[in-house]
Amino acid sequence: MGQLGFFDTDNRLATLSAKGDPLEAIDRLVPWESFRRDIEAAVLTPEAERKSAAGRKPIDAIVLFRMLILQSLYNLSDEQVEYQVRDRLSFTRFLTSGIEDCIPDGTTLWLFREKLAKAGVIEKLFDRFDRYLGAKGYIARGGQIIDASIVPVPKQRNTREENEAIKGGQTPKVWEKKPAKNRQKDKDARWTKKHGRSFYGYKNHVNADATHKLIRRYDVSDAAVHDSQKLDGLLNKANTSADVFADSAYRSAETEARLKARGFRSHIHVRATRNHPLSQRQEEANRKKSQVRVRIEHVFGAQETSAGGRLVRTIGIVRARAKIGLQNLVYNVRRLVTLERMAAA
Repeated sequence: MGQLGFFDTDNRLATLSAKGDPLEAIDRLVPWESFRRDIEAAVLTPEAERKSAAGRKPIDAIVLFRMLILQSLYNLSDEQVEYQVRDRLSFTRFLTSGIEDCIPDGTTLWLFREKLAKAGVIEKLFDRFDRYLGAKGYIARGGQIIDASIVPVPKQRNTREENEAIKGGQTPKVWEKKPAKNRQKDKDARWTKKHGRSFYGYKNHVNADATHKLIRRYDVSDAAVHDSQKLDGLLNKANTSADVFADSAYRSAETEARLKARGFRSHIHVRATRNHPLSQRQEEANRKKSQVRVRIEHVFGAQETSAGGRLVRTIGIVRARAKIGLQNLVYNVRRLVTLERMAAA
């Protein structure tokens, strides 16, 4: 078999385009350069702090950011996304890199993501893309739907004493003597129960608008935090409707009063209590609320069924917040592609 020539590569890329390469639509719709200032402020070393101007020039920040988007789209490890970019022409084209160009390795990508995570830049990029969605006409409409989803992480095999120390905000003394082991232990994730099953990890608290099913705000906590504790921070006055939809876990007299005081209309489900079942009128009202509230399940379902699901292989809430934030950003990117395709049909 002969070596691929220039025109062979071009022909293969043209064939990928003809078959509907999904990465081309993402590349075309995302305003990549608008992210540059926030990213470079976090990752570039100021000229005054550089020891020398010698050596290889740093890889462009947007190329690395594109690589993070690929990683989140397909839930790949740092090493796997490097391999796939080298192996797949569509991935290489998405990075706007030629075969001969320098492709970031897994370590470079890890260091890049670490800087973004520690600087809290992912939240800024998410907000910037949300403003871009509004500029394109996809403003928050139809009310806001609030819910939370558990994001599992690899389970920790700790002793009861070790878990008690972690819950108390301390590092087990045994781990302090073993730094390598300590670095591999997630001391921020927590256990929780849902429908009788135990889960270990974090929660992705989300506000999605009812019309476009786009995530407008999010927060990340350990899995043991009750959903309702994040409600106030998720509420979005930018939505054209004052309606707030959520399941019964969010309902309380205090919540109803706060929503009313802030000018929101509560459509939170009413729950039955012991010896006080729901009336027929309350059940009917819940069913009507569910017709809107169910739309956020489409958001979580899209994340769950995407490549690799929502499992996050990180250690600590700072990294988890960055990874989950990227997943939410990538969901909005994919949703924008769908909305644009529907508008053009």
